[in-house]
Amino acid sequence: MDAASIPTPADNRYKVLFAICISAVIIPLVFTGPAISIPSVARDLGGDQTSLGWIVNAYAIAFGGCVMAAGALGDQIGRKRCFVTGLVIFAVTSVLIGLTPSLLVLNLLRALEGVGGALVLTSATSLLAQEFEGAERPRAFSFLGTAFGVGLAFGPMASGFVIELWGWRVLYFSIAVISILILVLGTPRIRESFDPDARGIDWPGTILFTAALVGLTFAIVLGPQEGWASATVLGLLGGAIVLLAAFVAVELKRAHPMLDLSLFRYPRFIGVQLLPVATGFSFVALIVYLPIWFMAIQGRDAFAAGLAILPLTAPMLVVPLIAGRLAKFVSPGILSGIGFLIAAAGVLLLMRLSPEAGLGPMILPMLLIGIGNGLPWGLMDALSVSVVPKERAGMAAGIFTTMRVAGEAIAIAAIGAALVGLTAHGLIVAAADSAISLPTNASAIASTISSGAHGTATNGGPALDGTIMALANVAYTDALRAILLVLAVLAILTAAICLLTLRERPSCDTDGRGIGR
Repeated sequence: MDAASIPTPADNRYKVLFAICISAVIIPLVFTGPAISIPSVARDLGGDQTSLGWIVNAYAIAFGGCVMAAGALGDQIGRKRCFVTGLVIFAVTSVLIGLTPSLLVLNLLRALEGVGGALVLTSATSLLAQEFEGAERPRAFSFLGTAFGVGLAFGPMASGFVIELWGWRVLYFSIAVISILILVLGTPRIRESFDPDARGIDWPGTILFTAALVGLTFAIVLGPQEGWASATVLGLLGGAIVLLAAFVAVELKRAHPMLDLSLFRYPRFIGVQLLPVATGFSFVALIVYLPIWFMAIQGRDAFAAGLAILPLTAPMLVVPLIAGRLAKFVSPGILSGIGFLIAAAGVLLLMRLSPEAGLGPMILPMLLIGIGNGLPWGLMDALSVSVVPKERAGMAAGIFTTMRVAGEAIAIAAIGAALVGLTAHGLIVAAADSAISLPTNASAIASTISSGAHGTATNGGPALDGTIMALANVAYTDALRAILLVLAVLAILTAAICLLTLRERPSCDTDGRGIGR
């Protein structure tokens, strides 16, 4: 018998909710903390911007490539078992990262840590789906969104504080300690559950999808340096397309695919999958790149940079919970559409950022971005598992989390590549106008800025004098403004799609199945 079919006392259900929400706090910490640590890692271990960028990219790609397999694995061998395994991976890899002397080893361990993240997050959403039904499910998932908000709001600041006082290695040791505490104190209350009809892991599909995601990300990262028309970049892009096509072909032929492509016939399902991709561009990527701007351009330390983006992340403490309550009266699609319009207004206002200005003019724009993204953030997890029967919650969570993390990985890589390319172009123009000769190629200087260095070289980057650094700061800020304009347009388009595809409430029966048509 599936353990999920056994009724659970209400008090124990909320104990499970508490344990899962505590574990959810660590997920954004494992993501945002390493992003804050990049300048410190660069000073300690060296490396150029490409290799340093994989501190974030390796985790995100492994996470995104494995979540569907993690959902299927949880359905087969047990969601609690996968949840515990993911926490163990977090603990072990974090300790090893804290001890590593090599950037290459660090990046490889970060990829393994991403596998742990896939197991933890996918299992957490599945475990909540089995405990809560009907009107209680959106409320439970709104608490989950708030827990993520705690990690997002205080993760950068806490990470910066730890890095400034004790160094980046202690940050990873802290992640290991938190993981162990959750294992010891939280997991005993969680009951095991399986999908009695589980068919095992789709290894061909998993390998093809992950390889396609890796190839696409490599192409995006290498584009500004190698040239978008170079054989390397075109080969990677072509390979990613071929691998993705092969993945689709494999899934269409399987009797029980891990990705049920037939669901994409429904506009509501497509709209739900768009939500995490949109928040990846308009919110998550900014958590990575705004602290780097504060450190590289304004010369703030890691703690000050983490504190500076608190207006961006703090709304995640309360807005997802408010969204869950509002969803009782207003369609999630309308709420999400309004949220993205608010976020777009904030992004447009953020274009006023300046190297010479203080934090004041940026507070309101960051608040609007955080509030706007917080509305869909509190709704999309519950929507993701409302499209399939409860016993297939692992598959639904896997698809949704794949879209979330793959979207975030692509957003981070694309925005990073655009920053380097646009900064390099702006620097070339500025140097020519000022009749200044650059000490190295503009892309290398742009990469140094993007690594978070300020006026000094990392072990893998050039040293910059004051005049060139000033030109580079202006070019980097102008590049960020141009990207913000694009993000605002994307947020407005997403709002329109939400209002078109998600404005009706889901047509779900008591088992939680059904897709609004």
